[in-house]
Amino acid sequence: MKQTTLAAQTATDRGRRVTVVMNRHVPLVGSTLLAIGVALAAANLRPAVTSLASVLGDVRAALGVSAAWTSALTAVPALCFGFAAFAAPWLGRRLGMARAIGLSLGVLTLGLVLRVIDGPWVVLGGTFIACGGIAVSNVLIPVVVKASFPNKVGLLTGVYTATLSAGAALAAALTPRMEEWLGSWRLAVGAWALLSAGAVVVWFAGARHGAASTVVRSVAPVEKRSLLRSPLAWVITVFFGLQSLFAYTVMGWLPAMLVDSGVDRNTAGMLLAVSMLLSVPVSLFVPPIAARFSSQGPMVLALGVLSFAGILGMLVAPAAAPGLWVVLIGFGMGMFPLALLVMSLRTKSTSDTARLSAMAQSLGYLIAASGPFAFGVLRESTGTWTTSLTLQLVLLVALTVLGMIAGRPRYV
Repeated sequence: MKQTTLAAQTATDRGRRVTVVMNRHVPLVGSTLLAIGVALAAANLRPAVTSLASVLGDVRAALGVSAAWTSALTAVPALCFGFAAFAAPWLGRRLGMARAIGLSLGVLTLGLVLRVIDGPWVVLGGTFIACGGIAVSNVLIPVVVKASFPNKVGLLTGVYTATLSAGAALAAALTPRMEEWLGSWRLAVGAWALLSAGAVVVWFAGARHGAASTVVRSVAPVEKRSLLRSPLAWVITVFFGLQSLFAYTVMGWLPAMLVDSGVDRNTAGMLLAVSMLLSVPVSLFVPPIAARFSSQGPMVLALGVLSFAGILGMLVAPAAAPGLWVVLIGFGMGMFPLALLVMSLRTKSTSDTARLSAMAQSLGYLIAASGPFAFGVLRESTGTWTTSLTLQLVLLVALTVLGMIAGRPRYV
């Protein structure tokens, strides 16, 4: 059979369909080292955002930029995640999961270095490049989890999201202190490239495709319906988008809100880290437990109520108990692992998971991109956080309702 660059070659003979599956399109071997690679890759998917957010005031002062530029910077991650995620399935098919994810981690490392070497536009451009690398891993790693660990989807989803949250927390907590130790926000923010470079090495050491195989089917392939025509796929997409909007608004603006309420800068960065860190135990325990039940709706409701209570506290009495509000928000942000888990549970095959992951994350992150920008613009135009936080409460209600619908036991 003539070789091509396609994922598989087919021929029809007397009603039989023969498929030769090329090596790079066979699922990665679900080894312990691969699981470590997944965890370490996940740990690098948020420091690009939270490290900069934790010293955003110093960055703005050093660069002499406007509030509009600052709002645009906080919107770049979600916006880039949305646009770059469209390319992720194509890269996965073209290069295979091992190379595609490894390349994305390399691009992330490059962006983290580039954005600290020059002025405002280079910071924006480097952040966009770094987040482009993150976007590809955002889409493809959940596919690897389902394909390579089919009997441990809940557990590996928990590990993935827990280490993702831990990475975000460490970057938020340590970057302000690293700035003091190193004497420069550029060195403090750029230092996180070392972690991502280490992830590249570990990923290529652990990511190995299985052996190529030949599959013979007695029936012709059924053409897959576009997920754009699936109401459930749209519900999951908007659910994912709103939970991302909430999370990135918190990551981008929580320290600034806390400082405005009277909390000092270092403590505000630490409280952001606490909010990220609290989602670690939620990520470890919620997905495995939720995967055992036919519906994930009740768990979505519980986390939605916690988020609502935390934002309501920041709106009504931010200085009264900032630590409590941050704790509630942190637990509530455990909605993210549920959103990823739903993508796996509401699909019947890894190919459907890849398609749904690409749709939900590309369109969802484009929805999310409006959040941090609008939050900052409303704060600048009104002079208070009241309007921004009220809008967040409305969106949390919508998020919770959609999550409960997405959690019902059915398939796209």
